[in-house]
Amino acid sequence: MPSPADRLYTKEHEWVQMEDTVGTVGITDYAQDQLGDIVYVKLPPVGQQVRQMEPFGEIESVKAVADLYAPVSGEVVEVNGELEERPELVNQDPYGRGWMIRIRLADRAELANLLTAQQYDDYIAQGADA
Repeated sequence: MPSPADRLYTKEHEWVQMEDTVGTVGITDYAQDQLGDIVYVKLPPVGQQVRQMEPFGEIESVKAVADLYAPVSGEVVEVNGELEERPELVNQDPYGRGWMIRIRLADRAELANLLTAQQYDDYIAQGADA
């Protein structure tokens, strides 16, 4: 499945979809597939500051526990509370209902550090690790 072109990506397999100054963040289809069945997602509280490429939470599957990395710096303005009861949404709809947090962007210049959908797809085609 090609990655949606309306977002930017990290090499750690997170995506961000920008709308004005707020970015919605989740993990890619590739990442959820590599992790397997998601059983728990630990997300930060609203108001927490996150920094680009630093962990903001954890995701746990039947196979592994992995850190979640912020694709951009800023303030967490919303958390997907539905994942608390239904973490499997990350597997079922990683680019939709499985979103994780929304961040008010602190520095628009950071977007230049991210990959386009084509760059990300090329990266995983070259054997990226999840």
